[in-house]
Order: sequence, then structure tokens, then C-alpha cells
Amino acid sequence: MKKETHTKKEIHVSVKILLVLIGLIILNVIAGSVFTRFDLTQDKRYTLSEASKETISNVNSPITIDVFLKGDFPSDYKRLATETEQLLAEFSAYNSNVNYNFVDPIKENAESFLNENGMPPTFITEEATNKISRESVYPWAIANYGTKTVKIQLYKNNLASSSSEKIASSVQHLEYAFADAFTKLTLLEKQTIAILRGNGELEDVYIASFLQTLKDYYKIAPFDLSAFPDNPEKSLENLNRFDLMIVPKPTEAFSDEEKYVLDQYTMNGGKSLWLVETVQAEMDSLYSENGASLAFPRDLRLNDFFFSYGLRINPKLVNDVQCAPIMMAVGEGNDTQFLPIQWRYNPLVKPALKHPITNNTNLVKFEFANQIDTLKNNLKKTILLKSSAASKLEGVPKPISLSVIENEPTLETYEGKGNQNLAVLVEGTFTSMYKNRVKPFQLSMDKLQGESKMLVIADGDVIKNQVTRGRPQDLGFDIATKREYGNKEFLLNSVNYLLDNNGLINIRSKELKLAFLDTEKVLEEKSYWQLLNIGLPLVILAIFGFVFTYIRKRKFAK
Repeated sequence: MKKETHTKKEIHVSVKILLVLIGLIILNVIAGSVFTRFDLTQDKRYTLSEASKETISNVNSPITIDVFLKGDFPSDYKRLATETEQLLAEFSAYNSNVNYNFVDPIKENAESFLNENGMPPTFITEEATNKISRESVYPWAIANYGTKTVKIQLYKNNLASSSSEKIASSVQHLEYAFADAFTKLTLLEKQTIAILRGNGELEDVYIASFLQTLKDYYKIAPFDLSAFPDNPEKSLENLNRFDLMIVPKPTEAFSDEEKYVLDQYTMNGGKSLWLVETVQAEMDSLYSENGASLAFPRDLRLNDFFFSYGLRINPKLVNDVQCAPIMMAVGEGNDTQFLPIQWRYNPLVKPALKHPITNNTNLVKFEFANQIDTLKNNLKKTILLKSSAASKLEGVPKPISLSVIENEPTLETYEGKGNQNLAVLVEGTFTSMYKNRVKPFQLSMDKLQGESKMLVIADGDVIKNQVTRGRPQDLGFDIATKREYGNKEFLLNSVNYLLDNNGLINIRSKELKLAFLDTEKVLEEKSYWQLLNIGLPLVILAIFGFVFTYIRKRKFAK
């Protein structure tokens, strides 16, 4: 009887074990078929945005990413490498076609390849106890998709940031950098952009860098408003085929017919990006024998055009203490040196507004910028960029001389005169400037109102890249001072926003809260924390061992 009961218990236990195994198998099958990940971080650092998921959903064949962040380098860059790997793991988890590997460029002798293909190293000077070392790191990645290849810059060299802040900014930029690369690789249908010609705009070589950037996302073509002088309605018909119009620093006045075409383009929903100046002043004219030039008003006959939309670009120069330097020869003869000297007519603007266009962008460099007034009407106006509090306006005509750099700015003269508007975004229902006015020519169907967007920047040089030996340089890079500014990313964000492509700029706006160690404090308190973390546990262990041995001896001594 006992044996039979024992056998029944064994069978019962075996059935339970079998049921548990079957349950585990079923659970494993369900878990394998249902995909889910949990992100417990406060800022959702490891959760991809919807725009990123949509981008990688278009990757339908293997994409390979080589990341050159492998090797022995400082802790900040190890954190950047770790964050990069975790982000790529997220991309790969959502789409198995995303493959990645980390490459040590030093061991793989890839340094020459990277330098030749426009991926220079970042040099790091690290100071430890009585020791200074200089290392090179290649914070770059290359993505390959079919026959297409895209370079991905992982490090953002923000000018006004410390090393830790640059790493933090770079980590925030990672998702945008990779989503942007995937967009370039998979984009098939492109919107169209017209580059305005016919009114003395910048030549192609001076806007080549930005045009090349736009080509990765959009179809671009030149457009001359005066191509059909006898049939301006034909010009309007052709212009309406474009989704956006960019006007890069016109220097010749617009006719009434041209303004009417531009007005009706806006009424029909056409978006526009204006980079205009109402003052004639150029750096090239200053580098003459006497080092001086005359700045004077430039009449583009656009005052009524912008006024009808609630804007006025004033013919005044912005003088800003927060400015970009120019290279100047200092000394004489063999003692001559070329040094960066602050040039107060080159405002250096730090975007402060929390807006998709300006979030996480580097400092934007202006050159002989003008000031914009905003006027009340029904349109929404967002001031994207302003000069610093230590800035003021100077009227023209006015002689401009390089000799002004010899005089230190008197801050009292700037008090209460700063924060001048330099870039204004206008959105809403626009009303035609020709409402209740005589039209320059008759249209078969004109519009008096229309929904649109317009961004006006009071400096044409924001889009202008430098040219060396006939070759255009990267927009925002100053050859003389080797500094990099945020002009390109600001303008690219602007174009994306105007064309309602907010996916990528919303990714850029994502903010991560990263904690970094205070380097000076670490060096000062290094010994204390080493003793606390290594010595204290050993002391506690020794005390525990002593007490345990003492109690054991007393217990067994009895």
C-alpha cells in the first residue's frame, strides 16, 4: 500500500515537472514571437523615436555600419563609443538588416583611408597627475547600403563647450546622425527646391557646400524670375512647381513684376528662405591697401514686400562683442604674426530658443548682419536668432576700417541696445501685398490669401562657404582660424522645417541628461575615493573575520 502511494507521488511529481517544462517551452515560443524592450531611463535614452523607426523600416536589405571608435582612449570617448553601440543595438533590434561592427583604425591601419576621405581625427589633450598626453581619436562611422555609402560624424565640436559638454552634445546627436544617414541611403521621392537667380545672387561656387548637402534630400534647380520677360505668368507657373524657394543674397533690385510673382508663389503655398542684406559691406573690400571701406544702404525694392508680411529689414549694421575672429597680421618684418582678432561686425549667435530649427545647433556665424523689426499682423512670428545683449546698431553710410580692432569695446555703450533680431520665421495665412492695389500684370487666376511659411535671415553670408584655390570649403568652416560654426545645420534644419520634414529635426531636439565627472575634483580627491572604495571594504572584511573567529573560538572552547 505504501509502495503504491509512493509510486503515485512520483508520478504526480513527474507530471508537475513535465507541465512546467511544457509551460516554459510555450512561454519561450510566445516570447520569441512577441518583440518588446523596456527602457527604464528617465529620459528614455534607449527608446528610438517614431521618426527613427519609420526611417529604418525602409531598410529592406543589409546595411553595414563600420564604427571607428575602438581602442584605448579617454573615458569620455569610451562613453561615446558605448552609447553608439547601445543605439546601434536598438536599431538592429528593430530591423535585423542593420549590421554593425567596431573597428580600431590604428590597428587596422585605416588612418590614411579616413583622412583621405574627409574623416579627420579629433585630437585630445588629457592631463593626469603631472603628465600631459595627446591622442588622436576617429569619431566617425561609414554606412554602406547597396552601392551607396554615407559618412557619419559622431563628434560635435561645439565652440562654446567644454570637453564633457561636447561629448554630451555628441551623444544627444547620435540618433539624429544615424537616422539622417539611413534617410540619405533609402530616400527615393524628393521634394523640389528652386535656387533663385537673376538678381545678383551668390554664384554657385559660394553656395556649393549647402547645395551639395541639399542634394542628399531634395531635387534642386536654378530658377530665373526674368526668364520670360514678356510672359511673367509663365514664370509663376514654373515657380509653382517647386516646394521651396531659396534666395541667396540678392544684390540687384526686384521689379514689380518679379515681386508679384513672388507674392503669388507665397499665396499658392510656396515656402521661401530669404538671405537678404540691406547694407553693402564686404570683407574683401577691407583687405585693401588702406584697410578701409564704405558701408552704404542697398535698395532691393523689397521693403513693401516684407512689410506686408509684418517684417522690416533695417539698413543698419549689428556691432556685437560676442563675435567671430578674423586673421590679422600683427607686428612688422620678421616679427609679423597672423593672429585671430575679434571682429565685432561678425556676430556669433548662440541659439537660445527651444525650437526644432535651433535645438542643439552650434553657434551661427554672421558677417555684416542687419536688423529685423517685426510688425503686428495676423501672422505668427518666431525670432530664431538674436545678437547678444552686448550688441548695438550702427547706421549707414559709415566708413568701416580694420583699425577699429585696436580699440577695446566700451561695454557701457552697449547697455540696453542688444538682442537684435537676425532671423525671423513667419507662419500662417499670408495676405497678398497687392490686395487693393494695381497689379503689375494680369493673372488668369490670382489669390489674395494663402497658407505658407517664410524664413527671413538678415545676412546673405550665412549661406556663403569659403573658397580656396577655386574649391569650395565646407559651409561653416573658417579656413584661417580652423573653427567650425553651425551655419549648415541651422540652414538644413530651416529647410526641413519649411518643407514639413520634421522627423529628423525632432530627433535632433531629443534631450538626454548625461552626468559627467568634474575632472578637477577627481584629481583633487582621487586618493580619498580610492581609499574609501578599496581600503574601507578590506577593513570591514578584516573586522568581520576577527569577530567571527573570536566568536567561534569562544563557542567551541566550551
